[in-house]
Amino acid sequence: MSLAVAIQMDPIESINVEADSTFVLALEAQARGHLLYHYGPHDLALRQGRLRARARRLKVVRASAGRHFELGEPESIDLATVDVVLMRQDPPFDLAYITATHLLEQIHPATLVINDPASVRNAPEKLFVTHFLELMPPTLITRDRIEIENFRAEHKDIIVKPLFGNGGAGVFRLKPDDENLGALLEMFGSLNREPLMIQRYIPEVRAGDKRIILIDGEPAGAVLRVPAAGEARANLHVGGTAVKTTLTLREREICATIGPALRARGLVFVGIDVIGDYLTEINVTSPTGLQEISRFDGTNLAALIWQAIEAKRIAQGTAIRA
Repeated sequence: MSLAVAIQMDPIESINVEADSTFVLALEAQARGHLLYHYGPHDLALRQGRLRARARRLKVVRASAGRHFELGEPESIDLATVDVVLMRQDPPFDLAYITATHLLEQIHPATLVINDPASVRNAPEKLFVTHFLELMPPTLITRDRIEIENFRAEHKDIIVKPLFGNGGAGVFRLKPDDENLGALLEMFGSLNREPLMIQRYIPEVRAGDKRIILIDGEPAGAVLRVPAAGEARANLHVGGTAVKTTLTLREREICATIGPALRARGLVFVGIDVIGDYLTEINVTSPTGLQEISRFDGTNLAALIWQAIEAKRIAQGTAIRA
């Protein structure tokens, strides 16, 4: 099976080839004989019901930064004529991101968009997870200062973070004696009108925040991200260290609980975050972690993702012929 694949992502010039998950997805697709195009969300244009992208033919190679890709001349392609679109641009999950999901809905599922754009829009990482309260730590979503103060009075040690943030940006830990809550709420209030997510601090984060990759609802691999000394965040780009790991019984229970909901929503490539016994986020926009996991256990997760995508295209073709 040879597919035409359009990858909607951030500028490929700036990616870290040693860590970027979209890069290894492109490498694997190329190795499987698929034709690749690259474009950014700003290159989309909807006219008279036809969604086009000003895209370039893409070739990738495992090489040093700046030598890892080749791009052809720009051409306007009708996205209804390609087989697969990978929606892989990074958040923030703002109105531009939401608009991109609406545009891609125009072609899905005839053109298979991964992940399903409507489900991406309706399952923001920090909101979708609240459908599984039995798996989460105590959590509050609000802008109401009195509610936040009451939550803090009950749980003492808390985490405050933007509802639509990513990569650990804007995440704060407030210990019981910290006097900065008021100033912190004022700062967030000056930046946007969105609610905040407040959670009870989970001390097990010192042992690591586990990223688990699920492919079509099934766990496929994991990496433990251990925060640096004096840091409450375990994200690798803020100093966290990747450590080899395996799944615990509790983590398998978490995956079994959420897996059917992911499959039902067309969320093929998902990364969840687990601290201790708690599910904290379900990442559906642009999950990462493929390269780190592969280095530790040798599993080619990109190949498993493409197997799932190709199987869906085969099933789709069978349904159309029927």
